[in-house]
Amino acid sequence: MDPSDAAIAELIQRAQAVRRRAYAPYSNYPVGAALLGRSGQIYEGANVENAAYPTTMCAERNAVFRAVSDGERAFEAIAVVTENGGAPCGACRQVLSEFGSEVLVIVADSTGKIHLKTHLHKLIPHAFGPQDLVLS
Repeated sequence: MDPSDAAIAELIQRAQAVRRRAYAPYSNYPVGAALLGRSGQIYEGANVENAAYPTTMCAERNAVFRAVSDGERAFEAIAVVTENGGAPCGACRQVLSEFGSEVLVIVADSTGKIHLKTHLHKLIPHAFGPQDLVLS
């Protein structure tokens, strides 16, 4: 079951707030994410860039890694806020898919306007997952 409209509004607000703490001096594209765990806890993440570009970390993955570090393994929804409503990158979609394809993904712009509201399996169909690691 998807979160209520009030829960979605809170996720967007939390993602907007954490976006202001992003470290994005190279792209100037701050991103904030708020991930709702099945426990009801919300985990926030902001993108953190680095002069060595491959070591940059996206907001969505920061939120997932924070949640996992706190023991959360099941997620209901994630709100992602960017300036213009840009969707999560492929790496973030893949990391989210590790924990279930039914996660609701909400993408909003800096004003809070929702640009996308869909389930993860529609953003990354046929995701590679644990079921694909057939070991003999």
